[in-house]
Amino acid sequence: MLKQKRQWWLDFIIISCLVILPSFACAGEIKIGIVDSEKVLRESAPAINAQKKIEQEFLPRDEEIQLMAQQAKVLQEKLENEEFNIEEAERLNLERELANLSREYQRSHRQMREDLSVRQNEEYSVILERTNQAIKKIAETEGYDLIFQKQEAVYRSERIDITEQVIRALEKKIGRK
Repeated sequence: MLKQKRQWWLDFIIISCLVILPSFACAGEIKIGIVDSEKVLRESAPAINAQKKIEQEFLPRDEEIQLMAQQAKVLQEKLENEEFNIEEAERLNLERELANLSREYQRSHRQMREDLSVRQNEEYSVILERTNQAIKKIAETEGYDLIFQKQEAVYRSERIDITEQVIRALEKKIGRK
């Protein structure tokens, strides 16, 4: 029974190949490329410039949050070091101030992370759009029939990787602007 199933699959595969292969032969050579979009978003000039731009935008907020963290640390140390030397009312005020500062720090930190994520997504969507345009232009000028993202390919040969070509194309676009 198992032998019959194997034979059936072998027959099916052979017949499929006999039917499909001639259609590829008529179509001519198929040219396929692969692009590592993660590498493009890490190493291309537009991505590096966007990251620097975002860092500059968020630097003041980051410094403000770091200042809050330092203030909380100072309050915590004061409470620990002078635990027995301060009056109960002053200790309660310091604990309340520390709790408020801690809540404000957490709220600000969370809000900054959310805003940073939104901002990065905005910038990366622009870069991805330009990347897709560059890929399309490379595909048209060099006669590619199909281009995959590297992350989606189970196996790929390095000779079909056009990532560096895409990065160079993006850098040329920046040079023209």
